[in-house]
Amino acid sequence: MKIPFFYKEIRNRFYKILGISTSAISFLLYFCDIDKGDKCQTLVLICIGYLLVYILIWLRVKDQNKITLEINSSTVEVMFGDIFKENADLKVIAFNEYFDTQVDDVIISNSSLNGQYIKKFYQDKVNELNSIISNDPHLAKNKVSAKGVRKTGKFIKYKLGTICVDPNNYLLTALTHFDSDNKAYLTINDYLDFLFNFWKEIDRVYAGKTVALPVLGTGITRFRNYRTTDQELLELIILTFKMSNVEFAYPSKLKIVVYPGKRNCVNLFRLKDFAN
Repeated sequence: MKIPFFYKEIRNRFYKILGISTSAISFLLYFCDIDKGDKCQTLVLICIGYLLVYILIWLRVKDQNKITLEINSSTVEVMFGDIFKENADLKVIAFNEYFDTQVDDVIISNSSLNGQYIKKFYQDKVNELNSIISNDPHLAKNKVSAKGVRKTGKFIKYKLGTICVDPNNYLLTALTHFDSDNKAYLTINDYLDFLFNFWKEIDRVYAGKTVALPVLGTGITRFRNYRTTDQELLELIILTFKMSNVEFAYPSKLKIVVYPGKRNCVNLFRLKDFAN
């Protein structure tokens, strides 16, 4: 995790240790006779000891994999990990606005979470997934008119943020627009609209279960009017969740799973400051 050496969280933890240990050291030194020549050496050793303690705190914070936030009476955990291996009742996978299922490195990349999900559960039965999507009555209510004609892929477009429930306990959501060259894109306003609608959909389907989602939008390089970082996307997800007033009653919770390869791009402790 990307943590500056003098980050506030590290300083706060160090100050707590410093306050306790200073009193203890002062108490011990009061009863000890130290030669005048040894006082400087003792002081140096104490300073070195404190420096080592500070470094150990920094290393521990830097390597921390999870942080827990309390938002709207809900427990929100943000951690580094694999969404497919995460312990959760429901897991979110982002699709494009057409709910395409063609994994060919043109419409859907084999390496994307979308592609991995389809290969994991529907490798030789994509038609089954297509049937789940096309027969979902809620999706049918959220169709939007498609402009232009696509050369490949599906032709029915759905409102961003709409969720289709997969029997494998996955929530499929329409995250991105697709252009005529089958490239995903969004404006920042589209992304915010997606998130607010997404939280309404989560409130509709989660039914008191724990939900895990990746950092939605992290793979999109085409935010047309804004340059985003993974940290900013995380903060927007948390901010819109807070504003949505969706509440996960105990013991259910919301989990946001960050890809481990993004460790140096994300500061989990900054999220705590942001949420507060």
